Amino acid sequence: MLDLHSSPLTSIIETEAVIVGAGPVGLFQVFELGLLEISAHVIDSLPVVGGQCVELYPDKPIYDIPAVPVCTGQELTNNLLKQIEPFKPSFHLGQEVVEVKQQDDGRFLVVTSKDTRFLTKTIFIAAGVGSFQPRTIKVEGIAQFENKQLFYYVKNPEVFFGKNIVICGGGDSALDWALNFVGKAESVILIHRRDGFKAAPASIAKMRGLCSEHEMQFEVGQITGFEEKGSTLSEIKVTGADGVTRRIPLDMLLVFFGLSPKLGPIADWGLVMERKQLLVDTEKFATNIPGIYAVGDINTYPGKKKLILSGFHEAALAAFAAKEYMYPDKKIHLQYTTTSPKLHKVLGVETPTFD
Repeated sequence: MLDLHSSPLTSIIETEAVIVGAGPVGLFQVFELGLLEISAHVIDSLPVVGGQCVELYPDKPIYDIPAVPVCTGQELTNNLLKQIEPFKPSFHLGQEVVEVKQQDDGRFLVVTSKDTRFLTKTIFIAAGVGSFQPRTIKVEGIAQFENKQLFYYVKNPEVFFGKNIVICGGGDSALDWALNFVGKAESVILIHRRDGFKAAPASIAKMRGLCSEHEMQFEVGQITGFEEKGSTLSEIKVTGADGVTRRIPLDMLLVFFGLSPKLGPIADWGLVMERKQLLVDTEKFATNIPGIYAVGDINTYPGKKKLILSGFHEAALAAFAAKEYMYPDKKIHLQYTTTSPKLHKVLGVETPTFD
């Protein structure tokens, strides 16, 4: 299996390629580079692989992936991870690229927010519309409990078992975790600002059924304050549409208000931009800086369509362009995974024989 939790190293990691973004297009970029025998390290600001697909719609169906009539965002991510297993990429999650400096030899020094350092020949920006940061709860003073009792991600579900949990949000993540914790947590209360959800209908129906069976609760309202005992969050104040504020005791607060895309430090790399997107050509998907490519929703060009399948196409052409950039004296032959013994070896599969 792939190592999705690589630890930051204090020394410089030398590599041929660094991919910024671990969404579907970033993962497929690993595959296309792998076919050309280019190894890659992948950086993502999120703590999990999958980008928007996993964070925003893990269980929603996707219908426009070629030859796959329907799959969820999580299934697409899982399949891409399986596809790139032969290339053994290293993942550096929960960190953001904060610095890129071109060196005298043409390579790039890439530094992350965790001080992981790379010396790479090429960079592939597959960062979607930027790094995603959770939309935080706007209650003065409550941030002091973050990563203690207030969480925007679930890294270890067992931490919440046996606890009195309040979950805020009306999307898939909020519904999915509320349903997941029923029967495992001491109590589960779901809070949303209105009695309407942007989630899978089956999840909404199941939630309402559990509420009618008194297995969990749903409250319409917004958190407007809190109480603490010592240094512990003990209660939240929830104000409903009727203007009445109720107190709800709790042990843990999970907030799923969605993710806010931020371009972040990429805006300071000296790349030509147009409406907060990176301008590229349609032959190489190269930026204005040689050796840096942009694929997926982060880029723009005439006729650009923000589709996953478009990003896959861009990743393939960018990989070939990067190979030519890195090894200008080598002739690159287009080979097909169907018939090429060399690619079969790279992929770790047997070359078929035909009678």
